[in-house]
Amino acid sequence: MGRMTKDPELRYTQSQTPVATFTLAVDRDYKKGEEKQVDFIDCVAWKSTGEFAARNFSKGTLCVVEGRLQIRAWEDNAGNKRRNAEVVVENIYYGSSRPKDETEKLPWDEPFKTIASEDDGDLPF
Repeated sequence: MGRMTKDPELRYTQSQTPVATFTLAVDRDYKKGEEKQVDFIDCVAWKSTGEFAARNFSKGTLCVVEGRLQIRAWEDNAGNKRRNAEVVVENIYYGSSRPKDETEKLPWDEPFKTIASEDDGDLPF
């Protein structure tokens, strides 16, 4: 769980598969009096999960991701071997209440309505 450091970046592969990349700033546990430390976790979300992330999350949004850790190895332009750890996101959730958009009315934004029911007599419960 962490906050997005910038808006997710949605791209498409050559075969038109959507992929979103983003970084989460995740607070480390710390004790009172210790300095707060933050880890920056690279994340990649494929297909509909990536499209969902790009459409619904933005910089500063608190979110929770589920996925697997992947170590990616490659060679840079100078011929040096490089490695990168990233979370391949399988699910992404809001970490707090979803911000309301004034133009969009969601079912849970409506107040609860009391439905009057007929008297069924003495029920056993």
